Formats: sequence, C-alpha cells, structure tokens
Amino acid sequence: MKEYFVKKFKFIFFILIFSTLSSYNYVQSSENLYEKIDLFSEVLETIKKKYVDEVNEVEVMDSAINGILRSLDPYSAYMSPKVYNDMRTETTGKFGGLGIEVGMESGVVKVISPIDDTPAYRAGIKAGDYIVKIDGEQVQGKTLMEAVNLMRGEVDTTIELTVRRKGTKKALNFTIKRAIIEIKSVTSKIIEQKIGYLRLSSFNENSSNQLKNQITTLEKENNLNGYILDLRNNPGGLLSQAINVSDFFLNDGEIVSTKSRHKREDRKYFANVGDKINGKPLIVLINYGSASASEIVAGSLQDQKRAILLGETSYGKGSVQSIIPLKNRGAIRLTISKYYLPSGKSISEVGVVPDIEVEEEDEEFEIDSKTDNQLNYAIKLLKS
Repeated sequence: MKEYFVKKFKFIFFILIFSTLSSYNYVQSSENLYEKIDLFSEVLETIKKKYVDEVNEVEVMDSAINGILRSLDPYSAYMSPKVYNDMRTETTGKFGGLGIEVGMESGVVKVISPIDDTPAYRAGIKAGDYIVKIDGEQVQGKTLMEAVNLMRGEVDTTIELTVRRKGTKKALNFTIKRAIIEIKSVTSKIIEQKIGYLRLSSFNENSSNQLKNQITTLEKENNLNGYILDLRNNPGGLLSQAINVSDFFLNDGEIVSTKSRHKREDRKYFANVGDKINGKPLIVLINYGSASASEIVAGSLQDQKRAILLGETSYGKGSVQSIIPLKNRGAIRLTISKYYLPSGKSISEVGVVPDIEVEEEDEEFEIDSKTDNQLNYAIKLLKS
C-alpha cells in the first residue's frame, strides 16, 4: 500500500511539474526532472514518518497542486470536487453569497469590488479592503478558493468579516447576512434634464442587451446633450460583453486584443459601424473597484479618444481565466490569455489611468448622493 501511494504520487507530481515547467516555456533535462520527482517523494515520506501530527495525504496533495497554480498568478487556483460543486450549485438557490468579487494579494484575500445592492455593499465593504478573518478564522495561508468557500453558506445565515482598510489603524468587523445574489446589471435615468446616465454594475450574459435597450429608450424619448457611463465598482465579467458594450460607442477601430500561449489562438476584436449615441459626448467614471471587463471598455474608449475617463485608476486585472473540469470532478481556474488595449498596452498590475483624476470624497460609496463628487464633476463637464 505504501509503495502504491508513493508510485501514484510520483506519477501525479511528474505530470504537475511537467505541465508547470511547460507553461513557463522552460526546458529542463529529464535527469534533473526525475531528481525533483524523487526529491518530492522523499519529502512526502519524511512528512508521513516524522511530522508531529498524522497527515491527511489527500489534503497534502491538494495543497501541492494549489501551490503550483498559485505560483503562476493570483487568479489561477485548484477547486476540489466539493468546492467546484458548490460553485456550480450556487446559482440554484441552495447557497447564498455576499456580493463581492475578490482576488489574492500577498497571501491575503483582497476585495476587488462589492456589487451594487448586495449584502456586502449594504454592509459597507469597500474595494481595496483586505479580508483578514472569516468568522474569526485567519485567512492568511488559505487559498483564494478556500476563502471563498468559507464565505459561502445557506441563505439568511450570517457571517463576520474582519477587514483591514487603507487609512484606518484598527481592523473593521462586519456582520453580513448571506442572500441569493440577483444582479440587475444595468440601470439608467435622465439627470440634469439633458444628460443620460448609464450605470453598469457587472458584465453578465445579458448586460449588453440590457444596455442597448436602455440607450434606445433614452435616445427615443429625450434630446440629450451627452452621456455618463458609470463603471465604478464594476468587477468585470464576460469578455464578449465588454466587446459588445465598447462597440456601442464606436464606429470603427480596435477594441481589444488577446494573446495566448500559442500565436494561433491570439485574437483581435474590432468595432462595427453604428455608434448608438450618435457621437454625443461621453464621460466614463472609473475607480479602484473597476476591474477586468470594465477596464477593457474604459481603456478602449480612452485609446480611441471616444470618451473622457474621470475618477481614479482602476484595479489592474488584464488576464482571462477559464474553468477547466478535471477527471476527479474538481476543476482548475487557469489564466489562458492576457488582453491588450488598442494602444498595445497591458493594464495588468497597473490599471487604466483616468484623463481627469478625481478622488472619491464620500467615505461610503453612494451613487447619486449629494456627496458623489465624481458624478457631480462629470455633470459639470457635460454642461459646460
């Protein structure tokens, strides 16, 4: 049994190491590779024999797999069969969520953005918060998927998050009740009589259709002077939706390109004729909570000189992930490509820099409140 265990994990580890080294396009002699496999087996055997506590071998291997993926980038991760199943069934109503998009930074879970009108948003969680404890349990040392799994739970159950926030000395505690997250990704209205306001809170399967319908309604009923597209605290979503939304405001030109490991998989996406707001002035609002697909839209419209960007530098997530199922009924979330703006610039770890930098003055993010200085600044620009 013991020999079987060692041989089995030698083989698994060989596959994992080989895949990882290939992803870095790193060539290593087979002799050195087998030496590393033998070294791993030796370490594993030593742990089994001498570690102070009895070791769960399955958990050790899961951690080894996760370690490989985490060494690639903050967004790649392993999902055990249970975690993967929980993720898939989350939409059925069995599991509740908080309404936050999270990432990993220096081993700590970081809030990319709270989503509008969700429990986390209403509780006061902000983009840039670091989640250090979940129900009193330390987060550091856990994988992103492990932390996400801790935050999932049955609807109407409560959870306590302890966060560290930039500019505050003491940790903040939030008690939040889980709920089914139903996101209405697009809202619109007329402000200051002649300005169309479009709020896009996420990029899901229907976002572009919803936005197109809202624009059509506003254009038919009102003689508008300009538009404000609000992408603040929008954590992103589907690449296809980002392309569609960008296309609504352009007549031609490149929107975005993606580059993969293999050149044959590289893609460029271009706008079609038909600016849906007929060339009217457009201001796009962004902040630190604007990520991924939001940054594609904002960066593309900025590069094509179609819009003025106002607010704060965005999050800086310039990669595309895919969920790849595994034979054990688990899955891996793997970065499969990176995207580039029309200028050729990557925003990874950098973000999109606004044309006009205006910091949020309100401590609590409230759209259209009297203290929303960014929105008020955009209104003044369009009225001038």
